[in-house]
Amino acid sequence: MIPERDEDIAGWVRGLGLDGLIDLHLHFLPERMQTKVWAYFDQVGDRLGAPWPVWYRQPEADRVALLESFGVRRFVPLAYPHKPGMAEWLNGWLAGFAERVPAAVRTATFFPEPAAASYVDSELRAGARCFKAHVQVGAYDPRDALLDPVWGAIADAGVPVVVHAGHGPERGPFTGLDVFGDVLARHPRLVAVLAHAGMPEYEVALDLVEKYPRVHLDTTMVGVPFTENLMALPGNWTDRLAGIADRVVLGTDFPNIPYSYATQLRAIAGWAADKRLGESFLRAVLHDTPAKLLSL
Repeated sequence: MIPERDEDIAGWVRGLGLDGLIDLHLHFLPERMQTKVWAYFDQVGDRLGAPWPVWYRQPEADRVALLESFGVRRFVPLAYPHKPGMAEWLNGWLAGFAERVPAAVRTATFFPEPAAASYVDSELRAGARCFKAHVQVGAYDPRDALLDPVWGAIADAGVPVVVHAGHGPERGPFTGLDVFGDVLARHPRLVAVLAHAGMPEYEVALDLVEKYPRVHLDTTMVGVPFTENLMALPGNWTDRLAGIADRVVLGTDFPNIPYSYATQLRAIAGWAADKRLGESFLRAVLHDTPAKLLSL
């Protein structure tokens, strides 16, 4: 049975023959920063025309416990800077978080600044398994020359980088998959995960996945009723997924979503109802493909 409530998730996952979920896109942040992010979502609803009540506005320990109760075996806590001099501090915090929370994968981030190449190299050497680039929040050009050695190093290492480059939920000065497409043209071996499946440029995102064999999509907020009312999927979504079924990974945006965790899983299960996808697709998205990307 597809999970109707969060309490149903763990049993559903076991029924698929999985030992747990691997969520490649969710967020844990230093407390003051998390509070500011929640304040953003409290306000963005007015601009979108749809309220965005954060569903899991609980203390950090409670959020970790919730993920465990859902059957999330490993997860990728993502953080991102919005100004120079912030990324190294965040990377230190993320390293500490991964040390104290066994289910958390060590992650890191970066910003176009002179020190970026050096601290990204340090994070790779220290064992970072995933990076986050948030073009919208950072309001930077991903084609900046300061980032060229960063993209190159991450590509050479084969470590995934989750890239929020689409216009959703709000446009930024350098959002748009045409902009990030220039980065991929320069670094075609980059293991890039297009956050939110490139929302709302879903078709362009799918084109990039088809063009570059190491590019993936994550499911974060994709296909759920909240997003469908704002940025609906194209009618040929499952047709296109059938050709790239092994390059889609689970992402949820927990805890910042305006609906339950189970809602995202129901959307993915709905795509799997297409006979060209099925349970093998579900197992790949929910566990096998993210495990492969993260070398777990």
